Amino acid sequence: MKKIYNPAPSTWEALLQRPTQTVADIEATVTDIFKEVKSKGDEAIAKYTSIFDNISLENFVVSPTEITNAATQVPQDLKDAIQLAKGNIERFHRAQQTSRISVTTAAGVDCWQEKRPIQKVGLYIPGGTAPLFSTILMLAIPAAIAGCKEIVLCTPPDKEGKINPAILYTAQLCGVTQIFKVGGIQAIAGMTFGTATIPQVYKIFGPGNQFVTVAKQLATQHNVAIDMPAGPSELLVVADDSANAAFVASDLLSQAEHGVDSQVILVSTSRDLLEAVEKEIELQMSTLSRKRIAEDAIANSKLIFVEDDATALALINEYGPEHFIICVENESFYIDNIANAGSVFIGNYTPESAGDYASGTNHTLPTNGYAKQYSGVNLDSFMKSMTFQKISAKGIQNIGPAIELMAAAEGLDGHKNAVTLRLEALQNSNK
Repeated sequence: MKKIYNPAPSTWEALLQRPTQTVADIEATVTDIFKEVKSKGDEAIAKYTSIFDNISLENFVVSPTEITNAATQVPQDLKDAIQLAKGNIERFHRAQQTSRISVTTAAGVDCWQEKRPIQKVGLYIPGGTAPLFSTILMLAIPAAIAGCKEIVLCTPPDKEGKINPAILYTAQLCGVTQIFKVGGIQAIAGMTFGTATIPQVYKIFGPGNQFVTVAKQLATQHNVAIDMPAGPSELLVVADDSANAAFVASDLLSQAEHGVDSQVILVSTSRDLLEAVEKEIELQMSTLSRKRIAEDAIANSKLIFVEDDATALALINEYGPEHFIICVENESFYIDNIANAGSVFIGNYTPESAGDYASGTNHTLPTNGYAKQYSGVNLDSFMKSMTFQKISAKGIQNIGPAIELMAAAEGLDGHKNAVTLRLEALQNSNK
């Protein structure tokens, strides 16, 4: 990892750049595939599945038999772990449910807000080098709690045309209604436009590589919403001499092993801790099954020393990390003042892995600095807030004159007339 000491604020923007390609580098490829899927449907899906996943499939639909067989292939201890995580995630997301909000804003003017589920949602679950069945828990559970009628899941097949059994088991457990063996750009395009096989959805959720991220952004140009621009994983740890260097190193490596374009950063007010963590990373790296991937990610990552907590916090807020771990003596300073982070983990015994799997919070989070504008996935992500109002005769008499004046001031005579006619009718009825 690169070590940087006391970087000047003027250098932070360049220092904190993510190791990702620009949208321009990727957009042409994504656009071409979108156009082909829109015009050729399943034929294009099959073509790009063959190109990118090295498998030719006649049918993308996961059958009930495949789901049943998958359940028998998942070890019981893993099923138990998934069930434990499911319970915690359900508890946390059910607690986010809210009741109708009703307000009488003026005499005779009743306004209220209710939340309704998005009817059709699409979940993208990466397969590839790490089949993320945990992401199904994070997406399908709140979708089911919200009451989404159609929960469509796309995930890439392996070279034998199969889906990891844990993905199929978890999907069925969490209420997914349809599963398709489709990955990458073509999966996002399929859910955006719909094909003879894959249904069109109203909103797409889930993380992915840079191509999937750009594909999701392109989907928004075709009347499909997305959760957020969720790209390669990232983690920032702030730590001082009160931190355990081995723990910090393990957290950094846990994110580095996600992919070669992942990024991890340690910010510290202790030079000694930086040195200790660097040594621990080298020791622990050799034990990882995904060592090569972690090594490439670590090459893009940084150890940054700053003189004080205030400078550290300013730098962290500028970066806006997806995951933010606080391991310092003065943890309340960071808890109270962090403005830009997807999810925050506090103390030596709160690894980021807990949020990835089983603590209950959601692990689908904004990356690439989007934590400055976006929240992570939550129950409301699967719902729409709808407002209602009912105005009585007395109510329109109370607020009507103000509406007339405002509409006239904006030159919108039709708006004014819609009120004037009602007021005149009421006035005439009272004669």
